[in-house]
Amino acid sequence: MSGLPVPPNNPVPPLPEDPSEVTAEAAAKAAAPKPKQMESLGTRMVTSVVGFALICVVVYFGWITLLPFLLLIGLLALHEYTTMVSARDIDVRHTALYLFGAALLIASYPNWSISPWFGGSWREVVLTAALGYLLVIEVISPGERPLERVVYSAFGLLYIPWLLGYFLMLRYTPNATDGLFFFALPLLATFAADIGGYFFGYFFGKRKLAPEVSPGKTIEGAVGGLLASFMVVLLVTRSYHIGEWGLAGAFIYSGMVASASQLGDLAESLIKRSLGAKDSGNTLPGHGGILDRLDSLLFAVPITYIFLNLNMF
Repeated sequence: MSGLPVPPNNPVPPLPEDPSEVTAEAAAKAAAPKPKQMESLGTRMVTSVVGFALICVVVYFGWITLLPFLLLIGLLALHEYTTMVSARDIDVRHTALYLFGAALLIASYPNWSISPWFGGSWREVVLTAALGYLLVIEVISPGERPLERVVYSAFGLLYIPWLLGYFLMLRYTPNATDGLFFFALPLLATFAADIGGYFFGYFFGKRKLAPEVSPGKTIEGAVGGLLASFMVVLLVTRSYHIGEWGLAGAFIYSGMVASASQLGDLAESLIKRSLGAKDSGNTLPGHGGILDRLDSLLFAVPITYIFLNLNMF
């Protein structure tokens, strides 16, 4: 007997009395919202509400406050863009981007007393001058990879200040009074689409919308964002009796603005993914950088301006 191995002094853990209790407890823990996720949602919502209130105040007083605000936002967004491309060893014309970007925003004010030609816009003049300068300066002093520098510099101008200019143009469409309402419409619709998409995606999301670009987005979230946007647009247009589009008009506009919002989000995700960046910056708590918050509006505001000028409804 002394030669037999002595069993280890490790008591075998007792089996649960009811295995279903363990399964139920594990399922409850898995289904419970994680603290970090809820904290992120809370920070995201607080930042959105504060940002929306600030924008309302800035927009209310017209171009005298909106233009300086857009200039600040535009320069910060351009700085984030140039930082991301520089981190990938991609060169751009920094000074030209900032100067022509500011000029594009100033030229976007639609009520200048003098126009370059009948029906023309100073935006077109500034953009043409910017593209011409980018080409000429590369001919004079090409350096390394001149075409790359032209393309990324021109894209920065089109993606940020050109699209931001629509904010100023929409504020005065069709006039300064009604423009205040129509400016608020894409903000409210995008905010509703963002929150509706987040909750629908969180609770019902199963099928990925664009897994290679933005793995977190789902088709269910996109549908939820569309429905939330439609409800807000319908409620606002019926309440204020401006832009009486009816159900068909409200649904078409909601589909356009919700799709533009999603496209803007995915486009920025594609840019960050291509440049190897997780966020465009860290300026806004819960949102990352300026571009991380502007991505949806950069497409939603221009599509609203186009929709209103088409006079469909």
